[in-house]
Amino acid sequence: MNLKPSPFAPATFPKLPDVRGLRAVAGSRGFYARRGIERDDVFLVAFDPGTTCGGVYTRSLTASADVRWCREALEKGGGKAAALVVNSGNSNAFTGPRGVLKNEATLAAMVETLGVAKEECFLAATGVIGEPLADPNYVGAFVPDLALKLDKPDWEKLARAFMTTDTYAKGAGLTVDLAGVPTNFAGIAKGSGMIAPNMATMLAYVFTDAPIAPALLQDILEDITDETFNSITVDGDTSTSDTLMVFATGATGDIPIESREDPRFPAFAHALKTVCLDLAHQIVKDGEGASKFVTIRVEGAVAHLSAKIVAESIANSPLIKTAIAAGDANWGRIVMAVGKAFEPVDTEYLAIWFDDVQVAKDGARAPDYDEAAASAVFAKDEFTIRVDLGVAGMAWTVWTCDLTHGYIDINGAYRT
Repeated sequence: MNLKPSPFAPATFPKLPDVRGLRAVAGSRGFYARRGIERDDVFLVAFDPGTTCGGVYTRSLTASADVRWCREALEKGGGKAAALVVNSGNSNAFTGPRGVLKNEATLAAMVETLGVAKEECFLAATGVIGEPLADPNYVGAFVPDLALKLDKPDWEKLARAFMTTDTYAKGAGLTVDLAGVPTNFAGIAKGSGMIAPNMATMLAYVFTDAPIAPALLQDILEDITDETFNSITVDGDTSTSDTLMVFATGATGDIPIESREDPRFPAFAHALKTVCLDLAHQIVKDGEGASKFVTIRVEGAVAHLSAKIVAESIANSPLIKTAIAAGDANWGRIVMAVGKAFEPVDTEYLAIWFDDVQVAKDGARAPDYDEAAASAVFAKDEFTIRVDLGVAGMAWTVWTCDLTHGYIDINGAYRT
């Protein structure tokens, strides 16, 4: 499949900071060989003892075997992490007992090769659903070879190894000061289609050398997920493999952050949210066939959740997404999407803006409505649709993209 690069693709992969306390490697197992493609398709990360982790996973009732294992391991291992193996080319979802055998073989290889506890090993897979591997040990047999090459992580190679319909590798990172200690964060993500988060979405991993207790890390990750990965959408479909995990090696050597009252916690939380939001935005900007990146801001709602539901109703509407693609500033479709959300709205005060151009006011077309000005906003690559429901004071923001014929082309050819 020849994919046209996203218009938002960066010229180069960002330079991410070194995260102490881990080693990594990417390699080719041959998942794409039958398509005549030679590329890396598996990566392994090994963590130093003492690494903690948190994770959120798809709420899909047809979740993959890998997701089910990660949930179990996160609980059994008490939020400790020793190793991570991720492959693209096959999602290991809806593969029945054979999918479990694949995981058991991979985990056994990780335990034997690295000398770590099984419940501290995590897995993920992305690709076609419902195709079990002919050899359950296909990935596991590759682990010893990968382990021999573990070294300082090449973040771009890791990010490329789990791409599927992505048109560019996604990475984000920063260094922050935690009470005088420079602390690094580096994150990678993959995702382009089947994006409508219901916990997190896609596969995404953030690594930091900060020290933090696992229970607190899990708690803050769930909060951050709602405002980042849980607030993006490309096409309204939630994957069977969605995974977001954060690994904290504690390699700075400082004492762990154990509560929100710790003076280091605000800076840690802000850094983690910054990386997650950056990665989430990159996924939308690489949406299958996307040419525009749109912020949906809903205000004046009775509750944050109500605002989010309305924002998602707008963001997922095919009528709105195709109008955005065509540059048609059809604000009536926004009115439609607000109404079909079945959330409280005062139609006498409902107001809508495209960037700073007001198109609706007090439940009707704005008195100074300017079609040319509204169309000029819709012609931009990036803009904001803002809605005031006129009921109360709660708000939420969701990010989406347009729906072009490119989306049909990509998904019509996904398995061919």
